[in-house]
Amino acid sequence: MKNKEVVDLLNRFGTLLEIKGDIFFKVRAYYKAAEAIEALGEDIEHVAKENRLREIPGIGAEIDAKIKEFLATGKVRAYQELTKEVPESLLELVEIPSVGPKKAKMFFDKLGVRSREDLADALAKGKLDGLPGLKEKAIQNIIKGLKLVQEGHERMNLGVATATAELIIEDLSKLPEVKDISTAGSLRRQRETIRDIDILIVSPKPQKVMEHFLKLPAVKSVNAHGETKSSILTHEGVQVDLRVVEPSQWGAALLYFTGSKNFNVKIRQIAIRKKMKVSEYGVFKVSGSRETLLASKTETACFKALGLPYIPPELREDIGEAELFPAKGAPNIPKLIELSDIKGDLHVHSQYSDGHNTIAEMAAAAQKRGYEYLAISDHSAKLKVAGGVSPQDLIKKKKEIETLNAKLKGFRVLFGTELEIDTEGNLDYNDKILSEFDFVVASVHSGFEQSREKITRRIINACRNKHVHAIGHPTGRHIGKREGYDLDLKEVCKAAVDTGTLLEINSFPIRLDLDSANIYFARSMGVKFTINTDSHHVDHLEVMRFGVSLARRGWLTAGDVVNTLSLRGLLGSLKKH
Repeated sequence: MKNKEVVDLLNRFGTLLEIKGDIFFKVRAYYKAAEAIEALGEDIEHVAKENRLREIPGIGAEIDAKIKEFLATGKVRAYQELTKEVPESLLELVEIPSVGPKKAKMFFDKLGVRSREDLADALAKGKLDGLPGLKEKAIQNIIKGLKLVQEGHERMNLGVATATAELIIEDLSKLPEVKDISTAGSLRRQRETIRDIDILIVSPKPQKVMEHFLKLPAVKSVNAHGETKSSILTHEGVQVDLRVVEPSQWGAALLYFTGSKNFNVKIRQIAIRKKMKVSEYGVFKVSGSRETLLASKTETACFKALGLPYIPPELREDIGEAELFPAKGAPNIPKLIELSDIKGDLHVHSQYSDGHNTIAEMAAAAQKRGYEYLAISDHSAKLKVAGGVSPQDLIKKKKEIETLNAKLKGFRVLFGTELEIDTEGNLDYNDKILSEFDFVVASVHSGFEQSREKITRRIINACRNKHVHAIGHPTGRHIGKREGYDLDLKEVCKAAVDTGTLLEINSFPIRLDLDSANIYFARSMGVKFTINTDSHHVDHLEVMRFGVSLARRGWLTAGDVVNTLSLRGLLGSLKKH
């Protein structure tokens, strides 16, 4: 399928036209066509062969012809002509927070800036000083944005890393020579961002496995090739390291290569105190120069030999170190939340705002996942850029949900909203309208540059509203594009506990907000949580697993998360004040 490639082409086309300063409606047409194809449930090549491209919303004659040209030749002549006028490298600048198409064009026209490297050089030499509309604060924001994007290109989010690893593991697992396979490193620990992917394999024939690995379709280049370890770079620029170990050493190797580095140091310190040794080959009893193998086949056996309970990979971090390694006694590992504990999703979008699917389609997808309920929490009226729902359309939406619920058995669609917290801390919709909702999540989508005090006050005000059940993506971060706003999380947690307001763990890979460290802190304050996907498409419901991973890294149990409750239990728990 070339859907992704076509979507990327159209988005690039639209952005370059926007930089050029073309008319708004023409630019928007490319973006809308890209959105429609991204939501398409079938192969774009098949649709093109049947001459059905014009049936896709947003695709007219001009874009139809360009897509067909791209599918036939891999190129579009009009795009190549456009890049002669507007350098393609300017797309790098638009990725930077606080830049955008207009500033990118200004930097190109006035300073000859064509890339991130050019911009970094211009910033270092003070060339942006005095440019129209650029004050000192704006320049500082660009410096921060550039740094954030550069770091984002060095690390990928958990969703991208997982998708890459799963494709490779699926291919390698088909080899009869592969007896066991697992991710290791930071991906196995489910860190929010990943630098490189580590994969561990048990095989009696490592050479054959390595030969197959180096010829995978994903491979762009080979960094290293050895008998038991090889490293490749994918076409997307992701480094993947593969290591083959003996069956008898699987557990010890998995423990060692999962890390983290600090966790391994703590494990070695425990071993030394017990006159033992731990390595990638096993756990050994040390007596003088003599070493006796105690365990190596499984991680559980290795932990047991060290006098420790099994510690889930997500907890093998600095987070919760005092609980993992208490001064006295063994660690008390809680029964962490599992994906199977989740009974529903309380923050998804439909076509009533900026979602791609109908309420019925979202509900059917949730039912397939075994859920008991789904809250359709579309944006409120003030967020016009995301198609916020007017009070008039809310009446229509509620009636549609009631009609649908009358037909459903063992499942309920909840009437929800993602309520806008504006820059003054005011909430969309009045109390009468808010009282109609089953679930209200309130979120910040603007005013990110406000002071710590003002941002914090806005969110606390939302907590104090008796109709608000949760605060959505509480720190507002966007991985690789935007840091979270300056927030006093301690004060927000106090307000959340005092008012019975939930804090959301947003599972969407570019958000993953709250992050695991903040979850652990909020847990210590007594906060309760909801794990949601913020889905805008039926396929997005799948990302719930990343939110659960974050919750596990934050030491949460099922009892800490409200949407592990049955429908009846949930509705009872949502009554505030």
